[in-house]
Amino acid sequence: MSEGGPLRLLALHGYRQSGPRFRQRTGALRKALRGRAELVPVSAPHTVLGGGEDGDQEDPPRGWWFSGPGTFEAAEAAAEPAGLEESLSAVAAALAEHGPFDGLLGFSQGAALAAMVCALRARGDPRFPVRFAILVAGFASRAPAHGHFYREPITLPTLHVVGDTDAVIAASLSKELAQCFVEPLVLSHPGGHFIPAAAPQRKVYLDFLDRFWAEEP
Repeated sequence: MSEGGPLRLLALHGYRQSGPRFRQRTGALRKALRGRAELVPVSAPHTVLGGGEDGDQEDPPRGWWFSGPGTFEAAEAAAEPAGLEESLSAVAAALAEHGPFDGLLGFSQGAALAAMVCALRARGDPRFPVRFAILVAGFASRAPAHGHFYREPITLPTLHVVGDTDAVIAASLSKELAQCFVEPLVLSHPGGHFIPAAAPQRKVYLDFLDRFWAEEP
């Protein structure tokens, strides 16, 4: 955060999205947080072949890791997940090149990745100098190779946003992820797989962010 300026959050998109697409989809949230927090989206390093909502070759859909060859399912206990280390390196590079940042905002697979970054930060990994995270429609990876991220309670402060009618990432999965953290704040909303930004949610976001607004980095 620049002195007197808004908090800066590195924003991690969902599977089959990208940094520019995520920016378009978070217009209501960015408006709700105006003056308090700035969202800086970054694109995942892996292209999802044959995926996405359109044929935009200049901005192809992307993912943070795969549970199978070129595919991803959140509930799959993937025996050989691929691509996570490259994505962790990409997040570390973004934090270093575009920082300083105060925290993370993650959505869906991006929230799952942000939770892993929180775990590494809590263990003292110097690549990830963040103080908090907002995790929307997050989940804990089922891949056994990723189990080490959740073995110890994660001490970084987090706000978990859970959609009661989310048909992509079930609310139970997001609440399960929250239990991996020490004193998580959980915000449930009646909607589905999106980032809510109506007045009730805005108040919770701002109250959470105010905890860090007054803190010295």
